[in-house]
Amino acid sequence: MDDSPHILVVDDDRRLRELLQKFLTDRGFRVTTAESAAAARDKLASLQFDLLVLDLMMPGESGMSLTSSLRKTSMVPILMLTAMAESEDRIQGLESGADDYLTKPFEPRELVARIRSILRRAGDAQSEATEFRFGSHIYDSQRQLLTGPEGTVPLTGAEARLLDVLAQTPGQPISREDLQDETNITGSARAVDVQVNRLRRKIEPNPRTPRYLQTIRGQGYVLWPD
Repeated sequence: MDDSPHILVVDDDRRLRELLQKFLTDRGFRVTTAESAAAARDKLASLQFDLLVLDLMMPGESGMSLTSSLRKTSMVPILMLTAMAESEDRIQGLESGADDYLTKPFEPRELVARIRSILRRAGDAQSEATEFRFGSHIYDSQRQLLTGPEGTVPLTGAEARLLDVLAQTPGQPISREDLQDETNITGSARAVDVQVNRLRRKIEPNPRTPRYLQTIRGQGYVLWPD
């Protein structure tokens, strides 16, 4: 079970949460539940998940808002559940960043089939997209290996984790606070600045005027591919 996909089910309906937890657990998944977007954020801050099953309409922050927010820093697959069957609702859900969309009521077997399909696609994409290229450098996220014109570039653990996170969403700024949470860099948010500056000295032709690892005022840091 420890190697089984870990799913976070987020729904304000307690009965449905419990039913999904039992059904998915019986089919070999590890399942954690949350009753709201706020509770889901707490779970995501402390646990790693392979997929989210997320209700669209919940009191407080909606599933669509949570999805849009998560997509700024994470590519965790999301299967959205909703009682609204209009095509416009489905389009909005997918545009917010959901990977798939299932209308309530649904057949539990279809839910499992869709979860397995999403996980399979995510696994294929991850295995295909392990290399990130910028300038004369190539970063292999699977091996946490950075190579440049003169060969391997030594990286500290913090530097490798920074590249891992930034390379997941190239061209999208990530705040210092989110980077600190994602990389487990200890200390104040300024500790992230220190690690970024060290990394720039290894990857930038001119660290004073960075081309690839840039600062976006008021937003954070962004990694630009070629």
